[in-house]
Amino acid sequence: MAFDDVKAELGILLTRMQNEPQDRHELYLQLMEKLNELKAFGMPLPQDLVELEKGLGEEFAAERREAE
Repeated sequence: MAFDDVKAELGILLTRMQNEPQDRHELYLQLMEKLNELKAFGMPLPQDLVELEKGLGEEFAAERREAE
């Protein structure tokens, strides 16, 4: 997959995150998958998306701890 294609898909994911907050977990998983694809191809990771992934991951971990 070309770098431009991955960037376009990330843009679509971010738009969906703004428009569909009830699906945040699924979008988080898709974001994580796309960042992993970039890593696999040795491409640079956009720092803002890395921080977003980290923040969402921490949020979901806290929700799991509260549920236990």
